[in-house]
Amino acid sequence: MQQKTGLVEAIIVEVKDREKIGGSYLHSAAICCTPDLSKEGSCNVGEVIIHQDPNYPYNPQRIQTFFEGKTEETTMLLQTVEINHTGMYYLYFMFCDPELMGTTISGRTVWRNPDGYLPGKMAPLMTYFGLMSLAYLGLGLVWFLWSVQYWKDIIQLQYHITAVIGLGMCEMALWYFEYANFNATGNRPMGITLWAVTFTAVKKTVSRLLLLVVSMGYGVVRPTLGGVILKVLLLGLTYFVFSEALGLVENLGNIDDLTGKARLFLVLPVSLLDACFIIWIFSALSQTLEKLQIRRSMAKFALYRKFTNSLAISVLLSIAWVGYELYFNAADPLSELWQRAWIIPAFWNLLAFVLLVVICSLWAPSNNPTRYAYSEETGDELEDEGISLTSSSVLLAGESANKQLERKERRASNADLFRLGEEVEEDKRE
Repeated sequence: MQQKTGLVEAIIVEVKDREKIGGSYLHSAAICCTPDLSKEGSCNVGEVIIHQDPNYPYNPQRIQTFFEGKTEETTMLLQTVEINHTGMYYLYFMFCDPELMGTTISGRTVWRNPDGYLPGKMAPLMTYFGLMSLAYLGLGLVWFLWSVQYWKDIIQLQYHITAVIGLGMCEMALWYFEYANFNATGNRPMGITLWAVTFTAVKKTVSRLLLLVVSMGYGVVRPTLGGVILKVLLLGLTYFVFSEALGLVENLGNIDDLTGKARLFLVLPVSLLDACFIIWIFSALSQTLEKLQIRRSMAKFALYRKFTNSLAISVLLSIAWVGYELYFNAADPLSELWQRAWIIPAFWNLLAFVLLVVICSLWAPSNNPTRYAYSEETGDELEDEGISLTSSSVLLAGESANKQLERKERRASNADLFRLGEEVEEDKRE
């Protein structure tokens, strides 16, 4: 009953030392030690083969747990393992006894870095979210002072911009507090995480809807969206649902570097919906620019050209970054480049913030909001041209009238002279 009848080994290994596990390092295909290999004195029968480096004898590390007698359950001793070298580490549970096939392991592991419980690839994001919160706060303060200065001239579109700024500020602040709490306690508070995920989904949805309605010329070319508003709201609602579900799958539960099928199942709809937004936005921009060119509203046309160029640059950057992200994930399946992994999600937040700053600068409050607001007139330029043409016609009419008066005066004077000549001749005859 006290005989050791099965061995399960917990092996902690740094990614770059993974070849030290198994026979790949010993030019053999074996993972487990066989009697023949045991005779060479390189391993013990029934154990996983680990090649120890004399300079680093504690890497990889193994923790052995035995089954005893006929018992079908055993408990690992609680142990603290010190890691003295920075890197990406994996924990593997391995066994060589075929009778242990189907063994299940339940429990939890706690990993702590010198600065807290955040994983190394997530730790820089806490500082990043803190800085982004300050950036949104600064943008919100500038926008607020701008709006107060011209509060009588605020147009409807600028209220939507204010809402996006507020959502972005709350989103970044919630993510900062979520990461700070995770770093301090080692647990992700479901309440804060849920709120952070929800604010992210709402902000992404509202931002895309804002880009879409601006591209359609809302408040500039058309006073309302008309019947298309239902399609816009349906697309926004669908995007929010899938974005919220994707955020919950990614952030609630365990931290796992290997994403599952559920994430892939939700990433595809979000990507397709993003593509729908992009196609619709540029199609609407094309129609808006055409209308402004026909109306010869040069100020509004120049505004939308700048907006179109900014969107085009952001789309090109997004496509390039998606390509880099695919390359990064394909070239680093085991997260060996974990120190740079935080840049991938940080880029998207930074790009959204820069695009919001561009929109704020283009549609900033001013004392002349009608220059960009909807008007039934054909355009200020046409009105100016009409005035100039009218004034020139008035001048021409005035000149022609003066000439006619001069001609009449000349004719009258000639007639008077002729009459005087006749009177003189009559006097001579008399």
